[in-house]
Amino acid sequence: MAAVEYEIGELLKNKGLTLGVVESATGGLISHLITNVPGSSDYFKGSVTSYANETKINVIGVKVGTLKEYGAVSSRVAEQMAVGGRKLLNVDICVADTGIAGPGGATPGKAVGLFYLGLATKEGVSSCRHEFQGTREANKRAAAAAALAWVKEFLESL
Repeated sequence: MAAVEYEIGELLKNKGLTLGVVESATGGLISHLITNVPGSSDYFKGSVTSYANETKINVIGVKVGTLKEYGAVSSRVAEQMAVGGRKLLNVDICVADTGIAGPGGATPGKAVGLFYLGLATKEGVSSCRHEFQGTREANKRAAAAAALAWVKEFLESL
């Protein structure tokens, strides 16, 4: 079985769609995996690693009020990251992540390993929540894998 990033590439090419990524806690890992595929420049238009809140606000367009009310690690921020990235990168599909990779960073109600993913398409935007239990690196890898699996699932549903 091919790695999911290869399957995504084939699906995007077959459907004539483009992909962009906005990453926070995964730090560019999703983009790294996508660009490991030869020919990915045919469908992958780029990414932004918006690690700091100021980058989320000033580059991606996340609203200050959303960050204040819900925190950076929230479904609302993940959705705004995906929507902002889709517009900024001029792509058909944009996937985004925000989370707490660990080992520090936990807050009341938000444990280490908590990630939210956002997916924006012309049909709209949605988000999902994941909780991982690994090391910092394992949590980042798990979140990247979950994001890629979600993109693949979406593409297969078209």
